Amino acid sequence: MTRRCALVTGGSRGIGAAIATELAADGHRVAVHCRADSAAAKAVLDALPGTGHALVTGDVGTPGAAREIIESAARQLGTVDVLVNNAGVYAEQPVATTSYEDWQADWRRLVDVNLLGPADLIWHLVDHLRQRPQGPRGARIVNVGSRGAHRGEPDAPAYGATKAALHALTGSLAQSLGPLGIAVTAVAPGFVRTDLAESMLVGDAEEQVRRQSPLGRIAAPSDVAAAVAWLSSERAEWCSGAVIDVNGASHLR
Repeated sequence: MTRRCALVTGGSRGIGAAIATELAADGHRVAVHCRADSAAAKAVLDALPGTGHALVTGDVGTPGAAREIIESAARQLGTVDVLVNNAGVYAEQPVATTSYEDWQADWRRLVDVNLLGPADLIWHLVDHLRQRPQGPRGARIVNVGSRGAHRGEPDAPAYGATKAALHALTGSLAQSLGPLGIAVTAVAPGFVRTDLAESMLVGDAEEQVRRQSPLGRIAAPSDVAAAVAWLSSERAEWCSGAVIDVNGASHLR
């Protein structure tokens, strides 16, 4: 059986690294993407089960980078069947205490990376899928959104807004790409314990985050990766258009 090929953006650490590992364990050949930290991405790549994986670099928030990222992944893997839009940035910007200059800069950077980057990657992926000999049918796009898109992010409004827009994009493209046989879904994680998030778990903060979920623990990257891997599979076609909450019942809607 031909192995499916997946591109995971932001795959050098945290949730992205866990997704790359889960997809590789499921038999995918995986392109691990990073913006600049090639050493970290190479470490993830070298630890993946299976063979035939690849490393891709590029800033998804830079106009023109999306084409190069998709072309590099397709060239190294042979094609791309699954795109996981995981790369993203976060910034706290309370409106009452943030300068207007910082407010503008944060909004533009988050929109570029969290929304326009995924949108551009999707366009170039669909272009690739339509031109390849086997066509687009069976391909999967999974966008990594956020619980904050639903419950609000009072100290990080640009992050919440861009993730809400990514959720909306998911539904729109699920409808437009369905006739091509491409299923589009998203996951909306809550707080996840990653290296970058450890600084937010100082003192009482860790227990407060733990209490958010009735399961009494903080999510690991593997919790999100398991959901993404299933949505990437051929069995998950009928979930197209769905945004799956992966938050341990910490927020219900």
